[in-house]
Amino acid sequence: MCVQYLPTSNATWVKKKFNLDLPPSQIVDTFPTQSSPVILRSQISHRTAIGLARFGLLPVWAKDSSFGKKTYNARVETVSEKPSYRKAWKNRQFGLVLADAFYEPNYQTGKSVRQAIRTKNFEPMAIASIWDTWTEIDTGELITSFSLLTINADEHPLMNQFHKPGEEKRTIVPLRIEFCDQWLSATTDEAFELLSTSKMDELTIA
Repeated sequence: MCVQYLPTSNATWVKKKFNLDLPPSQIVDTFPTQSSPVILRSQISHRTAIGLARFGLLPVWAKDSSFGKKTYNARVETVSEKPSYRKAWKNRQFGLVLADAFYEPNYQTGKSVRQAIRTKNFEPMAIASIWDTWTEIDTGELITSFSLLTINADEHPLMNQFHKPGEEKRTIVPLRIEFCDQWLSATTDEAFELLSTSKMDELTIA
């Protein structure tokens, strides 16, 4: 599971690749319930936008924002069934979380060693996610939140070495740039096809 990542501050890259202006953010590393830049597309208006969204998806029925502490990752195998995620998935609310790196625990020494993972070319990455909106009960504020999607990583040459021995190996999905636009407009069937290690950026330990 990915519980921590480093949002990108590379506004030039974001402008070049997506023709969007990266919003300013004060957070260095992002953990669940914190906010960072995400690219979203409306399936109704087809408008693409970028803004700050909260890490940890809040379904409309969540009683408070702390619910996001347990919904920061969504398994692809069950995303269409789990109550927290199925509405966002059915409505094709697909997003891209923009990051320079993410962190996973490596147990090859027998102890947990946190390691940063980046793209091989050290450019930012666009991580496949789902998003939803939630209304803060006391203030009426409309909050956009998201979960990073995860897939099995048993066959991935890098990501299969993380997490505790005996645990299933999983990875988030930093999509190669040529698949990003397709992801934002995908049907649910197309989304399943894109959530594959073959569609991921090449990664390396920083």
